[in-house]
Amino acid sequence: MCDIRYICYGKNRTFPRKLSVMEDYNKIIESLNAKFLKAKNIKMIQPFVITNFYDVDNSVFLLHDGDIVLRLENEDVKVKEGDILFVPGGKQACIGYGVGNSEESQKLTNEQFVLGRDKYFESNYDKNKVGATDNSFSYVTFAAKVFDSVNFFTSLDIPPFIIPKNEVLAELITDITIENLQNLPGKEKVIMNKTEEIVIEMIRYILIHNMFVEKLATNSTYFKDPRLIDIFNYIKEYLSGDLSNKVLAGVANVSEDYVGQYFKMLTGINPQDYIEYQRMEKAVDLLRTTKKSIREIGQDVGYKDTAYFCRRFKMMFGIPAGKMRKRESLMNI
Repeated sequence: MCDIRYICYGKNRTFPRKLSVMEDYNKIIESLNAKFLKAKNIKMIQPFVITNFYDVDNSVFLLHDGDIVLRLENEDVKVKEGDILFVPGGKQACIGYGVGNSEESQKLTNEQFVLGRDKYFESNYDKNKVGATDNSFSYVTFAAKVFDSVNFFTSLDIPPFIIPKNEVLAELITDITIENLQNLPGKEKVIMNKTEEIVIEMIRYILIHNMFVEKLATNSTYFKDPRLIDIFNYIKEYLSGDLSNKVLAGVANVSEDYVGQYFKMLTGINPQDYIEYQRMEKAVDLLRTTKKSIREIGQDVGYKDTAYFCRRFKMMFGIPAGKMRKRESLMNI
């Protein structure tokens, strides 16, 4: 029987009995737009470490067999078989593949990995081999945005973490990976539904284990502030235009001197940093989905100076924009 202070939820799951808070989380979940981006089943060919793994979107890695190591604060944390590694969008991570200890392996930057990916990873295209191959893992990359504007997990400012054996998430990751390898009617719909389930399960896991409580409490507050939502929506709509604090102040109907303080008080970051992240996130999306030139993409996301755009892009991702495009094409091979 569940403790009376808690609400029962499924097998061995409980949530704190704070119905108003739960309603806040439900509103956030209802406003979330989950978008599937890619899924792969990978065989690790030789051990190596990516010192600065980075993606603007969220990734969940399910280890089927072998070794994956996450380095956190100069300590190696091993992902065990059946465990899930979650890397939130916008967070750099040091990840070792096929290694028991990241100190003992060849170290690569993101850029070096892109140029030599086929030396380290082999993609599997046989659905019957997913989860049944030595030294392998599956991953799903997805976006999760509140009001189709704010990257939810990024807004929590949380580090990568490991989820010990979770049958629900493991099944979802495996199902999406297998579905993505097939060409069946309704494929996109099935993948979309299961991606939404991953997002919900991730939020449930965080809540059940009382993780990042302060950040969640902040989010549940500021996602209800209509002025802030107006700013988010304005930034999204006019990403290539003038997004100075003066303009944002007019959108929120507050003073120019106060708008930066107001935005940071509610979100934890200043508006110009948020805007740059949104612009770079859009740039990555354009690199993935269009054949536009780097110059055109820079202009589309608000950078008139292509050289400055390229410098900021490499500073954020550790890899030039052109090679990011190559990485995305290789990941989809």
